[in-house]
Amino acid sequence: MSALLSVENLSKIYDVRDGAVTALEDVSFEVLKGEFLCVVGPSGCGKTTLLRCISGLLAPSGGVARLNGKVVTEPAESVGVVFQDYRGSLYPWMTVGDNVALPLKARRLSREAIRSRVSEALTSVGLVDVSSRRPYQLSGGMQQRVAIARAVAYRPAIMLMDEPFASVDAQTRIGLEDLIKDMCQNLAITVLFVTHDIDEAVYLGDRVVVLSASPTSVRQVVDVNLPRPRDQLRTKGLPEFTRIREVVYRLVRGQFDTDEAQNAQRS
Repeated sequence: MSALLSVENLSKIYDVRDGAVTALEDVSFEVLKGEFLCVVGPSGCGKTTLLRCISGLLAPSGGVARLNGKVVTEPAESVGVVFQDYRGSLYPWMTVGDNVALPLKARRLSREAIRSRVSEALTSVGLVDVSSRRPYQLSGGMQQRVAIARAVAYRPAIMLMDEPFASVDAQTRIGLEDLIKDMCQNLAITVLFVTHDIDEAVYLGDRVVVLSASPTSVRQVVDVNLPRPRDQLRTKGLPEFTRIREVVYRLVRGQFDTDEAQNAQRS
């Protein structure tokens, strides 16, 4: 598979009152077309900063992100973004359907095309029956599904997701994991998924990029050779799931050097 997104020596330095803080030092990896790539790392390592630089919402201090070979300098039409704070991303005075339709109107699509895409997107997340409700009338998990539907309706080439399930309860999170896994596979959407949850990263990902502590670089990219389709109970009960989870966990905790991690992946 070819690389849809390429991150090349990306760095980000923030100017602060006492000098400068290096959030990202030298981050490089690729996201292949059709891949579900997860990113994990220690708390405060700059995962959100990385995603904002990749999406064009924040200018990097050095290095570049390339989408289809073109340097990202601003938010691109072919990129959908889903943030952790779903409440802040939805307009409470608009209906669910209007929230999903909003970015489509900016693209000057016909009313019929917008209606069709909104219906398709809400159907894909199981919310077609609540299109006339307001976001505050829905549960947290349903609101996050609306945010996902809005990104999907845009028909992005790649979807960037920043810890999208961190603010929901554990049971809702499991349902959302399976929703996004199945939906992105069915719609052939490439995903870059940032999470702090190692189990989630191994369960969802084709590969897992493990970041170091700040100033951040890529510690290791771990292949997840687990069969698909995946199931919460069956997949997580596999010995291979446990082994990969341990490798990723120890990398996040800094308990492996590169050679040890590569040997552990091969074992």
